[in-house]
Amino acid sequence: MSRLAASVRDAAGRVDAATPDHRDRAVDALRAGAVLGVVLGHWLVTALVSDGRTLRTASPLQHLPWLAPVSWAFQTLAVFFLVGGHVATRGYASSRARGIPYHRWLHGRLARLFKPVAAVLLLWTVVTVALLLSGAEYATTRTLVKLALSPLWFLLVFAALTAATPLLTRLHPLWPLAVVLHVDLFRFGLGAPDRLGWLNLAAGWLVPYTLGAAWTRGELERRRSGWILLVSGTAATAALVAWAGYPASMVGVPGAGVSNLNPPTLAAVTFGLAQCGLALLLRDRLRGAMRAPVAWAAVAMVNLSAMTIFLWHQSALMATTATGLLAGRLPGLHTVPDGLGWVAARLVWLPVFGLALVVCRSAFRSWERGGGGRRGRSRVVRSHRPVTKDVRHV
Repeated sequence: MSRLAASVRDAAGRVDAATPDHRDRAVDALRAGAVLGVVLGHWLVTALVSDGRTLRTASPLQHLPWLAPVSWAFQTLAVFFLVGGHVATRGYASSRARGIPYHRWLHGRLARLFKPVAAVLLLWTVVTVALLLSGAEYATTRTLVKLALSPLWFLLVFAALTAATPLLTRLHPLWPLAVVLHVDLFRFGLGAPDRLGWLNLAAGWLVPYTLGAAWTRGELERRRSGWILLVSGTAATAALVAWAGYPASMVGVPGAGVSNLNPPTLAAVTFGLAQCGLALLLRDRLRGAMRAPVAWAAVAMVNLSAMTIFLWHQSALMATTATGLLAGRLPGLHTVPDGLGWVAARLVWLPVFGLALVVCRSAFRSWERGGGGRRGRSRVVRSHRPVTKDVRHV
């Protein structure tokens, strides 16, 4: 064990040594936390219930609504968009300063997003055809494919905001927040069609994205900014849930009349403001924590595989569920999530999901590095020459 620990420390030390002092490690820590929050949130609140030959989705939040605070801890998309807006605007400014044209900058950023998608689409096309030809229930096939491809909506929104970065570098977050407010007012207060809410799919995530741009401009460096966002966002969310009828859960609940996330509501956006405020307040602590080589190496590893982790975590859950069916209906895996027994059993399954995700990462990591198995350069730690090492800014 001591030899293993020494090997881990040596590897972590090399990663730490390859990172220049000017890199803001808090940014990487926030991004890693946001990705892992989404993954753990999905694994905790997504259940695949076996009814004979059919698998259907369910959620413990349907049966145990007092578990809504779980969604507060693990619905971390606002932090991801905050970091994304900061990194994109900083990267775009750096590219302009170096004379790199917009189309080259955009191609590089979108390639990082979409190259790993090809592997997901290819595999799930094969799986879908195989399921249908084998006589699997259509409802089961639809459930599995929907879960597997659900992360793609995020990529489309993120890609659209990334493409619009030159137009968003000076946009004040209050403008998209005002759009969300008016959409909800018309939708919930004046009886407008529910489809109007889909305007918030862009406007809602524009709020943290433009906060990230403000971070790049240096407007959020004072701790006062973080406290204002945290306190005002928390107060607004509490008021909306307590007095305006918004759901307490910050993720969608099957069968619920209103989802805070699909599309985003004003409550989801104000909750995101509180999360962004907390993230900004934690920056100094994270910078200190990331001076520990082992902690930094772990964060760097997550960032190197962020897209693979995000795209394949639902497939890891489904692979575990399907394999488990060979042993019958297992608690916490195939049973209705209607009690604390299910919650306890699901916690036991989390390491198994993690192991399945590690297998997926090993199998499909090459697509994130360069696509199609070609070896690409690291986006977090990279070696130029045997004696000269550096880390990219964005």
